[in-house]
Amino acid sequence: MKIFTTIIFSLCMTFASFSQVEEPVKKPLVHPTIMVIPFAKENEQLRTVYEQDDKLHLRVAVTKVKEAFEFHDIPTVDFRAKLKQLANNKIMEIGNQSSIKQQVIELSGADIYVEVESSIIQDESGNSSTVTVTAYDAFSGQILATDVGTTTRFFTHNFERLTEKAVNGFMKKFMYNIQDKFNQIVEEGRTVIVNIGFDENAALDMDSEMENGKLFSDVLENWFDENAYNNYFHIQGVTATKMILDEVRIPVINPKNGRSYRVTQFAAKLRAFLKKQNLEVTRDVVGSNIYITIN
Repeated sequence: MKIFTTIIFSLCMTFASFSQVEEPVKKPLVHPTIMVIPFAKENEQLRTVYEQDDKLHLRVAVTKVKEAFEFHDIPTVDFRAKLKQLANNKIMEIGNQSSIKQQVIELSGADIYVEVESSIIQDESGNSSTVTVTAYDAFSGQILATDVGTTTRFFTHNFERLTEKAVNGFMKKFMYNIQDKFNQIVEEGRTVIVNIGFDENAALDMDSEMENGKLFSDVLENWFDENAYNNYFHIQGVTATKMILDEVRIPVINPKNGRSYRVTQFAAKLRAFLKKQNLEVTRDVVGSNIYITIN
């Protein structure tokens, strides 16, 4: 009996050790930074829409959506503070809604922005609230998740409470969908477009032979192979005067400091490489597009 007990104990210890070794190590979850903004039509301004006297339910919706993210330890940015910062910096273009919205998004540093639309329906059968939310990748403008919550009809004029009830109906699923999409972006990287061209007075072109005997276009291709995230890039076309890469992956998070990795950082890295080749270059960054001109 003693020998049998010892064998069982040994087997149990073996299985326990095996399970510990085989258990996969979970990667730490990277939360995106979120900015929640009110939905505004093309000819409307964010501040005006948000501060209208009859839009208290919209302000409640924006606040409750923002609070839900914060309750789950997802960092947020206050868009009102960014609006105020724009005004103080005197760079807000009055009357140009798309410009204001874009400036707020860029200034926020958020990974994702969520647009919130709220409406109240009133009739003799009761009142209800509908809240629609849409999450966008601040980098590319791609829609990541969308949801809508509508309450049943109540005989109440407490529209703020109705709005809160509508938000509570979908937020948990909405946040899960956002995190799931963001995890995928973190895993695969973000896409930028790179256009490399030459000034008309440039002394070389893509077919020029470099010191190592390779064509300049081959040198560039090797650099992207080494520096694109997960070595993923695609060249749309190459001519003597231009190279267009319609897809170059860059990381979402800078591994050196844990902060968001910006397209300007990748552009600066490419520019530094070209400078080491004794080339004078200028670079412009517009959204997710990088333009490199070799002088």
